[in-house]
Amino acid sequence: MLATTGFLSLVVVLSSLFSYVTVRHAADIRLPFLQKLLDATNAAESARSKAFLRDNLNAMAVKIGQMQAQLIRIDSIGARLSALAGLKHEPTQAGQGGPLLDPTPLSSDELQNALTALSRQLETSDDSFSMLESRLLDEHVQKSMLPTTLPVAADWISAGFGWRIDPFTGLRAMHEGIDFAAEVGTPIVAAASGVVIRAGLTPDYGNLVEIDHGNGLTTRYAHASKIFVKAGQLVRRGQKIALVGTTGRSTGPHLHFEVRINDVAVNPNRFLQHAEAAAHLAQR
Repeated sequence: MLATTGFLSLVVVLSSLFSYVTVRHAADIRLPFLQKLLDATNAAESARSKAFLRDNLNAMAVKIGQMQAQLIRIDSIGARLSALAGLKHEPTQAGQGGPLLDPTPLSSDELQNALTALSRQLETSDDSFSMLESRLLDEHVQKSMLPTTLPVAADWISAGFGWRIDPFTGLRAMHEGIDFAAEVGTPIVAAASGVVIRAGLTPDYGNLVEIDHGNGLTTRYAHASKIFVKAGQLVRRGQKIALVGTTGRSTGPHLHFEVRINDVAVNPNRFLQHAEAAAHLAQR
């Protein structure tokens, strides 16, 4: 029994010593088959990692190519819009092409450089479109402030701009506007956007609406039977502001329409001819 106990104790001690030496000095123990197994495992894992990385790099490269194609398309749209706005367009990227020779995958550094270049192109496009948007918005506002919309749906003009025989005195006198013959109650609309600076009854004009369009440009709508706006009100192009009447110094129902620059009357036809051309094109 003592011998058996001693043998078992020796086995336990030797096993513990072997485990301790193995754990503490594993780096110094060179077992060929274990080392080969470890090397093979590391190589397989490295190969899988490299393949995964390469697949992702290729997918990113394809995506960058698609983004560059979309950027070129956006750039072409920007060129057309710039031409319409009268601006010189600087392309963010010149045209590219040619046969495919010796294609090689992109490295991570090359892919990063491509992403950086694409980001710069997008920033340039964003700046260009912002400037283009500002220019088009300015032009839209400026056009909306010009009296290029017919103020009333009339069949004919009863009196034009310029010298004429006054219907009340029979004397030669200056007519500072255009008279649109229309029935009482026909809607009168603002020829352009602006701010109402006068709306009320006057001795000569009768019920008058005067709109300030900025830069010294104003329009007057006279002899109305009813007014729908008041001084200080902002009105839009085409908004109904009054109804045709025959108030004030008038021989019959009509709209007396004036355009003034720095309070000097100018021929409204200079502006209204654009409205007539647009209406003609719309009917075709």
